[in-house]
Amino acid sequence: MAEMYYPAEADSGYYYYMDGLNETGPFEQCDDSDWEISFSLLPILYMIVFVLGLSGNGVVIFTVWRAKPKRRPADTYIGNLALADLAFVLTLPLWAAYTALRFHWPFGWALCKLSSYLVLLNMFASVFCLSCLSLDRYLAIVRALPSARRRSRATLRASLAAVWLLAGLLALPALLLRDTQVRGNRTVCDMDFSSVASPRDERYWMTGLSLLTTALGFLLPLLLMSVFYCFIGCKVALHFQSARKEEQKKKRLLRIIVGLVLVFAACWLPFHLLKTLYFLSWLEVLDVPCALQSLVLRLHPYATCLAYINSCLNPFLYAFFDLRFRSQCCFLLGLRKALHSQISSISSSMSGQTQKSEIQSLATKV
Repeated sequence: MAEMYYPAEADSGYYYYMDGLNETGPFEQCDDSDWEISFSLLPILYMIVFVLGLSGNGVVIFTVWRAKPKRRPADTYIGNLALADLAFVLTLPLWAAYTALRFHWPFGWALCKLSSYLVLLNMFASVFCLSCLSLDRYLAIVRALPSARRRSRATLRASLAAVWLLAGLLALPALLLRDTQVRGNRTVCDMDFSSVASPRDERYWMTGLSLLTTALGFLLPLLLMSVFYCFIGCKVALHFQSARKEEQKKKRLLRIIVGLVLVFAACWLPFHLLKTLYFLSWLEVLDVPCALQSLVLRLHPYATCLAYINSCLNPFLYAFFDLRFRSQCCFLLGLRKALHSQISSISSSMSGQTQKSEIQSLATKV
């Protein structure tokens, strides 16, 4: 039987628990060969994500750094989100080469460990930053908490320290257990549980880490974001209840709120669903037909690539949809003409100074 080593979902750390399991797991009697096109298509997709993620997140970080005197709490979280995404996308050329070489790792054990750690660190840090961002918006809009209290240096530093510390601890398995291994005529970057578990117990370690990562890196953040944005949506709807002339503005704000949660869920749900299905089948909790087992193995790299795309979308969804942040980007990048046109357009669409002030205020918070 041919060996199966996944490129990014396993070997880059997003899911480092599926490497080579089909040799002894539930898929050992099924066709576990990759689609041939994956070896050329996946590296191209990774490099597209690399270029877009590098440029988009780079602009966000530059904008947040230059706008320090007027920086809001939301801007700080956006900047740290971009930093986490940027650290991740910098590893993508390695995984693109790894896939193009049919999962041969020529970069040594140190880069194997570090790259895997950065990928998993990004997954946790980014979703934790998004959760903090949704909480900040909830406090600003629903609870109407004064910005001075939310902008406290001590509060921001404590929350960011907690985000990065927790993300760093949860990503440690990739740093401690990931290593290079020689298999046939290839060197793979794989998880090695021999130092912590016997061969019989490895499946329980892998399944436990997998389910824990899904719970803390997807389900819990998605639940928190959904709850916060539901409250925000209700508040925005009530605010515009008596402003019929601003019906289009209300719909726009609500579409952005719903879009933030839906895009996050759409990018990550296939990845976590396929991974969970794999391990439940491996533990014989579910009886998965052989044809479906083979499809899971072949689709998982593409589900992982879809999760990677979220790192490209974040700068646009969480920064450039924000009116104030977009204006800062235009100003700091020297696009004064575009900024002037945008301000003129916004001003002409407002019927009254009071409505203008209220809507701009909400637009910068949502």
